[in-house]
Amino acid sequence: PRELEGLVLYERPVAPLSALVVPGELRRRIDRVVHEYLQQEKLKTHGLSHRRKLLLSGPPGTGKTMTSRVLANELHLPLHTIQVDKLVTRFMGETSAKLRQIFDLIQQDVGVYLFDEFDAIGGERTLDNDVGEMRRVLNAFLQFIEQDASDSLIVAATNSPRLLDRALYRRFDDVLHFDHPDDQQRRRLMHNVMGSFLGKRFAWKAVVTESDGLSHAEIDQACRDAIKETILTDRPDVNATLLRQMLKERKDAHRGREE
Repeated sequence: PRELEGLVLYERPVAPLSALVVPGELRRRIDRVVHEYLQQEKLKTHGLSHRRKLLLSGPPGTGKTMTSRVLANELHLPLHTIQVDKLVTRFMGETSAKLRQIFDLIQQDVGVYLFDEFDAIGGERTLDNDVGEMRRVLNAFLQFIEQDASDSLIVAATNSPRLLDRALYRRFDDVLHFDHPDDQQRRRLMHNVMGSFLGKRFAWKAVVTESDGLSHAEIDQACRDAIKETILTDRPDVNATLLRQMLKERKDAHRGREE
């Protein structure tokens, strides 16, 4: 709808499940969401409903948005990303009305709906810095999501789960927690991104050590930086020294944000 232009972004992701680098237990729970959705009619014959309202929490860049893209791809659905921070800052005073329009869209157009930066409206209602308008917005969201009976998959992503109102948690069918990748996951992620650019003899131990503390997104970008440098300098492949340099640059940028 024209009224939601700039607030709801549409895309058709092509991210396969194999591209998702997460711990085994988290992967199994994501697989279960996909399996239940695809078998929803079988569950309905027994009076049961499939998981379709998810809360994803964890530090920035750890795979929450990627998971939403994977779910959309696996379920052959479009991904609609609702930019919650813009919803709040640009439409203060009419946010609840916009939310109603968004949930009407969720009902009419089946897809995966990602509420990004969800803590912008999901903050604890008892916080001292809360205002009456935001309490009304949160109450409206709680009402809309509880009443929603569409066939769409609703995903809310937050970097700050401690800020969320406790009443939100029981409105979701599942809560998935994300974290920075461990040694094995970092190596697998770098291997996936670099693909054929990866050198045959590669000093994995030094590279994995250098990547410690970085998020999925930061490692992904460092790998792409190394690939670009390799192409532009006509090198045959990415070596460990170059990738370590790019990973170090990402760490330095991370320290700069903290300062």
